Amino acid sequence: MDVFADYGHAVASVVVFTLIILFLSPFSALAKAGKGLAPGATPEQDYSDKAYRLNRAYLNGTETLPAYAVVIFAAILMGASPIWVNLLASVALVSRLVMLFVHLRGIGKPHSGLRSVLYVISWACMFVMGIMALVAAF
Repeated sequence: MDVFADYGHAVASVVVFTLIILFLSPFSALAKAGKGLAPGATPEQDYSDKAYRLNRAYLNGTETLPAYAVVIFAAILMGASPIWVNLLASVALVSRLVMLFVHLRGIGKPHSGLRSVLYVISWACMFVMGIMALVAAF
């Protein structure tokens, strides 16, 4: 599939992001079980609680992954610039990884802190890739 070879970093970023979410899933479940919560329950909204932050990091990843994958693959399928797709996908992934670290460690404020800045960076990268896909389609 030589047509996709130029987008290797972007495709790999989707796989890495997916593997991270899959890796977080059992740890989130174990943290909730350790608090005596039923499967699917959400820990009390307390940012100082590690189980809450872990669960939110996992849920945030599962909420973001579909959009991340769709804009990347749409940009690839429409033939958007491989350099820009790879760059934006990589920046978004790094931003998400740092955001995950910040979230899990409880660094900063729950709102409008470093975690929010990192979220906006990854959101902006995804938004631009979505626009690139649309421009390439027409």
